[in-house]
Amino acid sequence: MKLTRFAKYAWGVLAFNLVVILWGAYVRASSSGAGCGSHWPLCNGEIIPRTPTIKTVVEFSHRLTSGLALLLTVGLLVWAVRLFAKQHPARKFAWLSMLFMLMEAAVGAGLVLFEYVAENKSMARALWMSGHLINTFLLVAMLTLTAWTASTENQVRLKQQGSINWIFAAAFFATLVLGVSGAVTALGGTLFPVTSLAEGLKQDLSPTAHVLIRLRFFHPFIAIGAGALLIATAAIVRSWRTGKWTKTLSISLIVLVLVQLGAGLVNLLLHAPIWLQIVHLLLSDLIWISLVLLAYTALAQPAQERFGAMPQSVSGQAQLSN
Repeated sequence: MKLTRFAKYAWGVLAFNLVVILWGAYVRASSSGAGCGSHWPLCNGEIIPRTPTIKTVVEFSHRLTSGLALLLTVGLLVWAVRLFAKQHPARKFAWLSMLFMLMEAAVGAGLVLFEYVAENKSMARALWMSGHLINTFLLVAMLTLTAWTASTENQVRLKQQGSINWIFAAAFFATLVLGVSGAVTALGGTLFPVTSLAEGLKQDLSPTAHVLIRLRFFHPFIAIGAGALLIATAAIVRSWRTGKWTKTLSISLIVLVLVQLGAGLVNLLLHAPIWLQIVHLLLSDLIWISLVLLAYTALAQPAQERFGAMPQSVSGQAQLSN
């Protein structure tokens, strides 16, 4: 890995976006999403709020950091276009990063303008948040790959990779489903807080409970299933592919998934305190980044897995004997 000035900048943009994402989670968890009212891009009808409340400060600071993230991504794209040839993957991923950053801004604006913030308990808010989560994951993936391809010479090969393509497709799908489930669960926990595990379980199982409460009942089971799939994916890739980074990332993914499952259990027992929700989200982002990089490094290598097939040397000897 070679960390050029551009590569360092790209990794820095990714890190800054992670901070913005975590701060956004605090905005939701603290019910500060309506701190600027239903105004966008203005805050309560003003460019800079003159008499802000705490919630206004929280929401306004999130908008400022989001705007800075947009400018940093513009800088990333301009630099990539000037530095790399048209076919270089870093340049392509920089363009995709810009696309998803613009979509991120549009979705965030929609949440405010349609008032899907604060105490809004509608399913429309849950759907918008789910879309927001998916777009955020895709943005993080593109920023990650921009930094990675600027730091290494790897280029992904999707053709003739065998069954590993389907394994990664399942892993990505499961992770997105888990992320959406987590976002809906976090929203339900914010809108319908509980003081004990028994109270939460009673709410979850009540036939008259709000749909956001009933949906959060399934999140732990989705987490266990998706976690098992990710661990299996990492183990399979580790046995099918060589390379230092592939091995390292497969181990990292397994460790992060296990830590995340533990954090989820503690989060459940402690009734989702805000600080632990943020840690939980950070671990989710790190798992996603590890999965993206594992897939890219593994698919940069030729296919090797062949169930039930003889090793190449043995196969060659068999052909000679025939």
